[in-house]
Amino acid sequence: MTRKTFGVLTLAMLLSGGVVWQFFGDASATGVRLPYDRPESVARGASIYADNCASCHGENLEGEPNWKQPSPEGFMSAPPHDESGHTWHHPDEVLFRLTKLGTAAVVGQGYESNMPGFSEMLGDQDILDVLGFIKSSWPPEIIEMHNGMSAPAN
Repeated sequence: MTRKTFGVLTLAMLLSGGVVWQFFGDASATGVRLPYDRPESVARGASIYADNCASCHGENLEGEPNWKQPSPEGFMSAPPHDESGHTWHHPDEVLFRLTKLGTAAVVGQGYESNMPGFSEMLGDQDILDVLGFIKSSWPPEIIEMHNGMSAPAN
């Protein structure tokens, strides 16, 4: 299987929700919570996002054009982080791990991605604040759904 084919198949599975847990495991295990409702964290996250994420994911969280299509190199383009993308389809813990470790490390199985891990550049609270900023931009009904999927299992 080529890298391009694997990337397209992986994206299709992620977007459909079919085998997300095969790649990401139990998302509620650590109880990560994004600080989307804390204004100081959201403001800090907006600044960190502008410095580290906007060059790929867009100043307005809009992602790259044709983000559902692989690039000529076979990598998936940076998705939007607003409500039009699939970011909100992943629980807090998954978003945290993707940002900290990078997509290839989290997905595994030889998957390659342009999304780096930020563990060497950003601390855990920095990452949480960026993700809180992103989540704060979503409509209330999407935040509510996301909170439901991110809640720790009882």
